[in-house]
Amino acid sequence: MPSAVRALGPPLLLMLTLLGTASPAAARPAGWSLAPAGGPRPSFYAEGVPGTALQDTVAVTNPGRTPVTVRLRGTGLPVVLARATLTVPARTRAEVPFTVTAPSGSAPGDRSGAIEARDGTGRTARVPVRLRIAGPRLAALTVEHLAVHPDGITYQLVNRGTTVLVPTLAVRADGTFGRVLDRAPRPLPVRLAPGARRTLSEPWHGRPFLDRVDVRLTVTADGAHATATTAATFVPWGTLGALAGLAATAAVTFLVRRRARRTRESETPSREAELTGAVA
Repeated sequence: MPSAVRALGPPLLLMLTLLGTASPAAARPAGWSLAPAGGPRPSFYAEGVPGTALQDTVAVTNPGRTPVTVRLRGTGLPVVLARATLTVPARTRAEVPFTVTAPSGSAPGDRSGAIEARDGTGRTARVPVRLRIAGPRLAALTVEHLAVHPDGITYQLVNRGTTVLVPTLAVRADGTFGRVLDRAPRPLPVRLAPGARRTLSEPWHGRPFLDRVDVRLTVTADGAHATATTAATFVPWGTLGALAGLAATAAVTFLVRRRARRTRESETPSREAELTGAVA
């Protein structure tokens, strides 16, 4: 909204103008049309800090010989129209003021919506509304809840700034005897809106069989940088359990055999018989 845009001030008014000839329109189905008031503009444009209400006017032009009734509404943005239903007489242009509000607490950047009009036959016209929310741009993110699982690595990315982020991820893991994982930085298929939190996973095939590793994730986006580290110990519990079972079986077998041998030895008579008898 160029110079016609101003902070919400005087009461919203409906204006009717008789037409000598039909005026050009930005969105023109056959018959009536919808366009910004005050000159040829392809769309509405507004700019303000969060919480600011900005005002402009939309015009419905009816060059026909009979009245037309349309329903007006805003989409995609917080739009409030002076009237939701409008009947435009023949050869008349009706102007309806509206306000669009930059949402409180929203991050700086561009938002889009539209003003739409629909008549009783279902015919629809729309004019785009483009809103730029002013404010400082800050890129910041954190990596949280990093964990290593049997099937891979999980973590959370949190956008702590005021801009939409497309993060890049690098992964590294060092074991007892050297590097066991080294993945170069690559873009992630996610877009993080300000304040958004996403849980992601990273597959890890061919991880160590028996080792203790330090895992490090590095994430960058638009100048923001964040890292997270964790340690994991890989132990083949299934194999160790099988070995422990075999060891226990061997130990039991040894003890049983040893006991049996001692039993046999105790039951066998000594070869040296003690001499007994009378002595003359």
